Amino acid sequence: MIKSRTYIAIPPGATIKEQLSDMKMTQKEFAVRMDMSEKHISKLINGEVQLTSDVAERLELVLGVPAKFWNNLEALYREKLAKAKAENEMDNDIIIAKNLPYNEMVKLGWVSYTKNPVEKVTNLRKFFRVVNLPLLEHSQISKIACRRLMITEKGDFALLAWANKVKILADFIPTAPINIKKLSNNLLAIKKMTTQTPEEFNKPLKDLLASCGIALVFLPHLKGSFLHGATFLSGNKIVLGLTTRGYDADKFWFSLFHELAHIALGHISKAGEIDEQDEKSADFWASDILIPKNDLELFLRSNELSHQSICAFANDIGIAPGIVVGRLQYDRKIKYSEFNELKEHYVIA
Repeated sequence: MIKSRTYIAIPPGATIKEQLSDMKMTQKEFAVRMDMSEKHISKLINGEVQLTSDVAERLELVLGVPAKFWNNLEALYREKLAKAKAENEMDNDIIIAKNLPYNEMVKLGWVSYTKNPVEKVTNLRKFFRVVNLPLLEHSQISKIACRRLMITEKGDFALLAWANKVKILADFIPTAPINIKKLSNNLLAIKKMTTQTPEEFNKPLKDLLASCGIALVFLPHLKGSFLHGATFLSGNKIVLGLTTRGYDADKFWFSLFHELAHIALGHISKAGEIDEQDEKSADFWASDILIPKNDLELFLRSNELSHQSICAFANDIGIAPGIVVGRLQYDRKIKYSEFNELKEHYVIA
């Protein structure tokens, strides 16, 4: 028997059991008379198998109740079972939907506005392309390598919403077959783009990554996701999404190279989930590609930190000065208030 707020689905087996009780017939004897196994009869009574038209005909012969009655009882049970299941799933999904940033998704045009909880769930199911929202936690859907500042339950759902929209947009981006070797060979070319403006590097960066099998998508940040970027496999391409909230150039490029690290280091194709060690490895890889550790140590030993020395060092290693400033601030070599005039602020469309 299955219950929901509105429906109670009682299997025909309950009526069969009553009939057997009235006739003082055991299930073992009933199985023999039905010419069926005891196991199947047990499942039939418990509603675990469907009461077919063949079984209905046998029931008419053994119990004396018309086959039409049993067929109708089975149809009614299946109808109520589906409705009870759907209602229970809807109630559960309404609770889950409260963790998703629905209003913000409406503002961004991702879903339609509604105050009706059921309509919200229906819109979210269509947005995520799932029959129920608990499926969002399935590893085939939620396996995402990402860089973010904090992990919360609502943040996880916001991340999934953001990543799903990235995937939808990435489906329209043509890419060549995935080629990690080509990506590795072009890391210095990408690094040189740090000295350009977003208007200059936007299309060349996307084109270069597409030639490596990577679809790059810029998308507005969702509040509560604490997200900088995310990477995951989608069909025959790799999807790399970056948020487009106001960015200091150093944070933008570090986030990009952090996601490229997940690709180059094979994190997105590993069997298990992306773990803390993977995130640390991606951080180290990104930091060393942008500013090699040995070069930085030599610079710090040989120079007084100044506007001129930072710019000269950045020029030597082919990177924007603001990225050097960001690294020095992060490593506590300078205060966060120092040399910020060398930082650029990006707004990417």
